[in-house]
Amino acid sequence: MTDTAEQGGEQSAQERLRERRAAAFLGAERVLARAGFRGTLRERLAWLQEAAPEVYDLDEPGDMYGNRIVEALEDRVAALLGTEAAAFFPTGTMAQQIALRCWAGRTGNPTVALHALAHPEVHERSALSEVAGLRPVRLTGEPRLPTAEEVRDFEEPFGTLMLELPLRDAGFVLPSWEELTEVVEAARERDAVVHFDGARLWESTVHFGRPLDEIAGLADSVYVSFYKSLDGFGGAALAGPRTLVEEAKTWRHRYGGMIFQQFPTVLSALVGLERELPRLPQYVSHARVVAAALREGFAEAGVPWARVFPEEPHTHEFQVWLPYDPDVLAEAAVRQAEQTRTLLFGVPWDRGGPGLGITEVTVRADGLAWTADDVKAAVVDFVARVREVAGEAVETVEAIETVGK
Repeated sequence: MTDTAEQGGEQSAQERLRERRAAAFLGAERVLARAGFRGTLRERLAWLQEAAPEVYDLDEPGDMYGNRIVEALEDRVAALLGTEAAAFFPTGTMAQQIALRCWAGRTGNPTVALHALAHPEVHERSALSEVAGLRPVRLTGEPRLPTAEEVRDFEEPFGTLMLELPLRDAGFVLPSWEELTEVVEAARERDAVVHFDGARLWESTVHFGRPLDEIAGLADSVYVSFYKSLDGFGGAALAGPRTLVEEAKTWRHRYGGMIFQQFPTVLSALVGLERELPRLPQYVSHARVVAAALREGFAEAGVPWARVFPEEPHTHEFQVWLPYDPDVLAEAAVRQAEQTRTLLFGVPWDRGGPGLGITEVTVRADGLAWTADDVKAAVVDFVARVREVAGEAVETVEAIETVGK
């Protein structure tokens, strides 16, 4: 078989697994999180039609190029975060890129200090440098936020410190409140401004023990997302001083972000703020119950090495690490859902090293119905399927080797 044919077969197998996972999710009776974006178009439209009258007068005229309902959302966000103003953006990538270039113009320094796992470094194809002309530098690559010492002792000047709260690719981790305030103070000592990548800032209040406006008040500007935790259709907001926000709106126009009408997305964001935002603390609390039950369940099932990280989740999302090939884990997860209609792990498994799989777990409204015993029972069933799939993989390899001889 040629390399091209092998690659094509592998891609087809992966695509089939994605389709099975999607079908299993739709057919599952029990899940820990049922994010809206996984629903059908009919379901999403029906949800918006049912919920929208709760948050806005639908007899008002529609928006045009960022006015009316868009301005209402911007005012709501600014009030929640305690800032002078806020601007709606179609994407968080655009919002942050513009915020950072605005700060670079004001500080006279295009260097942005951030974490090696920050979203712009991992998921944006070098947009900060390629599009905005900025120069990102990495403070650390450790699976935690930068420390005050690392900020204070960094060997070159930077105009802006960007902190992702929580740091998703490290396990949705947050610093303590004391650590965060010390990091911000260290940046101020260096005459740098501070920007929070707060895509998931909404759920950080439990860990910090502080309200949103107090958390956001530490930074000079904050970006928040409307779909990652609030289940909106999309969109983001940049919040901060009025002069910065007005400048950002100018750049929003230049970047092509002045969309003619955005009311469906904005309505979904308002619904998210009304419905999901108050529920997030409950999701965070129950995520800790689920995480402990997963850890205990894997231990009782005799898995030689398993890890939930962080051990006590900082938000309603966390990582699970298991000592099996991710392809084995992915197949086992789908089989469990197909055969029992219980989906314990609903997102793909990534490779963390040889024979090591990593996935993310999110707890939302559906997960609140799971007791610790429910989680442990699902773990026992899942581990049995993992061993079954792993055994099949070994048999396949042995058969191939026999034929080769």
